[in-house]
Amino acid sequence: MTDPPEQQPAASRRQIFSWTLFDFGNTAFSVVVVTVIFPRYFIGHIAGGHVWLWGLAVSISMLLAALLAPPLGAVADYSRNRKRFLFLFTLASVVCTGLLSTVGEGMILAAILLFVIANIGFEGGIVFYDSFLPGLTTKKNYGRVSGYGFAMGYLGSLAILMIVSLLLPGSDDPGYLDTVRYTFLIAAGFFFVFSLPLFFGVPEPPTAQERPASLIRAGIRRASKTFKSLFVERQHPSLARFLVAFFIYNDGILTVIAFAAVFAEKVLAMTDTEIIGFFAVVQTSAVIGSIVFGIITDKIGPKKTITITLLLWIAVVIAAFFVQNAGQFFLVAMAAGVATGSSQSSSRSLMALLTPRNREAEFFGFYDGLCGKASAVIGPLVYGIIADLTGERVAALAIGLFFVAGVILLQRVDVPAVERPLTGAQPAEPMAGTNLNR
Repeated sequence: MTDPPEQQPAASRRQIFSWTLFDFGNTAFSVVVVTVIFPRYFIGHIAGGHVWLWGLAVSISMLLAALLAPPLGAVADYSRNRKRFLFLFTLASVVCTGLLSTVGEGMILAAILLFVIANIGFEGGIVFYDSFLPGLTTKKNYGRVSGYGFAMGYLGSLAILMIVSLLLPGSDDPGYLDTVRYTFLIAAGFFFVFSLPLFFGVPEPPTAQERPASLIRAGIRRASKTFKSLFVERQHPSLARFLVAFFIYNDGILTVIAFAAVFAEKVLAMTDTEIIGFFAVVQTSAVIGSIVFGIITDKIGPKKTITITLLLWIAVVIAAFFVQNAGQFFLVAMAAGVATGSSQSSSRSLMALLTPRNREAEFFGFYDGLCGKASAVIGPLVYGIIADLTGERVAALAIGLFFVAGVILLQRVDVPAVERPLTGAQPAEPMAGTNLNR
């Protein structure tokens, strides 16, 4: 049997760097396909302007990713072939992202199918990518090494935004749509190339657990046990209340991310250059927000900090309803970026504070894997339907209800008066799905 992860020698800097390059590469998918380019191409040139179809595609992909999370988590825990699984999910995402370049007007079913598979490959791959962390460093350095991956993800997003901005001509150029489709190939190649160092330079993660007879049954059994202890037996009422609140307000955050570029184009007629600049501002301010509000969290506690960030989100969607030009929208972008980074860091801190000792892996797996992914199911579909019926401004304002509900439910969470030290079993990466990298 392999030694437990904490007994493994620390990896070399080269191995850690190779691991972070995967995060650098996979952000090309989240930026180009999920957030900035493909949503607008899909709605405007494939789906005939029907926003709800994009919401449906996002909802389906995240629902399937959530259903797959428990068995994939078990595979990540018990398998001795995690590289193989990571490669298969990465390859599925890369190939389907590349094939999106062949999808044209009216090919709605093909576009949705390719996007769903690509997004499942992306989300499923994160489960295995995260599982490499314990074999790369000791418990006391999990946060630092995890932060390296987080930072590389932001650098990757800025790099791919710069590449795309240099490639795209004006929307009135005869070759504009061909170039848009070419960016999907660029994103696929970027993802694949920067994933290779992990496969060639990082050793297979160690595992100290015996493999169960069925990984699928083991994953479902574990998720069912966690759900039962939280919501049926009510063993941890405050943690259960927080997870419900998180599920709702995280749905709002992920919806804003999925539709921000669509809003910018349809409501404000922003150009590609302006939209790319908009997301660069969001990324930069998200880093600042996570740092600043991390300090604030230590001062006033995570519950109060999350409340502040949700109030900021409410202000963001209200401002989006009234915004009239790109300059004003850039100010909204800065606030949205700060809200994204701060919501992410403070939510993870509160989850750590509420989680009982020695059950961190179990509950964080439920938080990141199931709640984090499933919370992206309702909001995108709601936004898409309302946008088609009443317009983008009303749809954006409606998403504010998710944040209002989150604030109200969060107040019912009882937080321990004194924060205990966190154990090493913290999540390997920032909250799933809440930033442009993940």
